[in-house]
Amino acid sequence: MKKTFIIPLIMIVAAIVIITSATKDVSTYGDFSTATESGDRLKIVGKLAKDKPMVYDAENTPNEFQFYLVDDKGAERKVLLKKPKPQDFERSEQIVLTGKMSGDAFVADEILMKCPSKYKNEEISIKSES
Repeated sequence: MKKTFIIPLIMIVAAIVIITSATKDVSTYGDFSTATESGDRLKIVGKLAKDKPMVYDAENTPNEFQFYLVDDKGAERKVLLKKPKPQDFERSEQIVLTGKMSGDAFVADEILMKCPSKYKNEEISIKSES
């Protein structure tokens, strides 16, 4: 084969590999009932159930954090996060977890948190002044 054919062929194969690896990690959004029915990996949006216990033992199991989450439809489930407890976790307004159901618990390996804005109080005072 000529070099002019080999280089474009390698570029095409590399593009196919990149596209297929990028689409494997894409998860759809759902809730706990969808996660229970499908058994697939998905993202669940919810809020921390602050009245339930949180379990984190940094010395013995540093990569395991347990808490309860209430999804957008009001269902509450135990969550096992396979990462250390995030900083300011209790202050989060909204949590997005990526994982799948295992029995009665949702096992997550990724977490995104929406924390309250430090400018929120300033917005309220500006609105009340005008």
